[in-house]
Amino acid sequence: MIRQEAGKARESLFDQSTKNPRLSGVKASATLSINELSKRLEAEGKEIFKLGFGQSPFPVPELLVEALRKNAHRKEYLPVKGLPKLREAVAEYYRSRLGLDADDDDIVIGPGSKELMFLLQLVRKGRVLIPSPSWVSYEPQCRLTGNEPVWLETEQRDGWRLDPLELERACKEHTGGQKLLILNYPSNPTGTTLDPDRLKEIAKVARQHRVIILSDEIYGELDHSGNHISIARFYPEGTIVSTGLSKWCGAGGWRLGTFCIPKELREIGDMIGKVASETFSAVSAPIQYAGVDAFAYGQEIADYVEVTRSVLSAVGKETADRLRSMGSRVAEPEGGFYLFPDFSTMRGQLEARDLRTSEQLCKALLTETGVAALPGSEFGRPEMELSLRIAYVDFNGSECLASLQKGAKPDLPWLREHCGRVINSIERIAGWVAK
Repeated sequence: MIRQEAGKARESLFDQSTKNPRLSGVKASATLSINELSKRLEAEGKEIFKLGFGQSPFPVPELLVEALRKNAHRKEYLPVKGLPKLREAVAEYYRSRLGLDADDDDIVIGPGSKELMFLLQLVRKGRVLIPSPSWVSYEPQCRLTGNEPVWLETEQRDGWRLDPLELERACKEHTGGQKLLILNYPSNPTGTTLDPDRLKEIAKVARQHRVIILSDEIYGELDHSGNHISIARFYPEGTIVSTGLSKWCGAGGWRLGTFCIPKELREIGDMIGKVASETFSAVSAPIQYAGVDAFAYGQEIADYVEVTRSVLSAVGKETADRLRSMGSRVAEPEGGFYLFPDFSTMRGQLEARDLRTSEQLCKALLTETGVAALPGSEFGRPEMELSLRIAYVDFNGSECLASLQKGAKPDLPWLREHCGRVINSIERIAGWVAK
């Protein structure tokens, strides 16, 4: 065997001139990168408060864990669009939980909703309208698929919600071609949601301009009020609804996502199925069989979701209050487990420490306080805006559920005991900012 000479660098066989130009400017997902960095710093012995990666802190419900055990022997390739029994369960979920007119032919199962969103952008061409701020992967997926991203402006004083007038403006400015609006609520990164009146107005504009809506409702079950409403109720013929098991069932690593595609857009579902057959083939069989019990949404799952909502609502409100008390601007959390504070009100004292961008602010927080967060610039905000995304999930969800099952209430003393790391991290930020 010929071995590389010691100390001699191996020459790369990759010809840089063959690099796909669509990869220009695309970097590793910020959310996954911060998770890996946090783990690496922890391995070095540093205390890290992990508010950067948006992973559910709660365990997968035991009902689903047991279902996975029972189906671990499943090894067959399943139909590309998904296990028929699972598609039926998902369709019933969309009918019963969201009031949609769905049947199993409208459902596509994928290895996480993220992959399905990528395939949607791949099979259709045109402009993609993205409210700012938005989840980190929408815009990079645009570039990877050769589509044109168009940012829609929102305002902090309006909770970063999309204004129907802004959608109207963008549609009139960018005429011609098919447009896709990506709407995510409750929102990652802002934690706010959309009320029925605003949803109706957005739907009205979308229908008028023949805009297809991808409604990413992955956090719908984590609406803190428990009253999530899908925009597909108001624009059924033009809305694709997405959800999955990662957030409301704590099963991010299971990688199971769903699309509900209306009959008027059936051709899109068929094209996604064709591309899926040449790429991922099918989602893991054991995961799909176990997923049937999740989307059946029986009493055990309903109770689990209700309790997790109560914890997230309490932690979110307490965290937002503390951020405001130190002078940042932050919208009241309404769903999911995110906050999007803006520290621009403290620009003078931060610039005195040579911190002028959200990225610089995040790096300083991590190195000087151990608090990991993500810069607002990763979510489509201006580089000089001192905004951050905070995922208030650094607590033991199993312990929280066990305590609440014994009759405890998520008041402030309880939060200090069971979610103390989140509170401590905000106190660290406050002390650091006040230096």
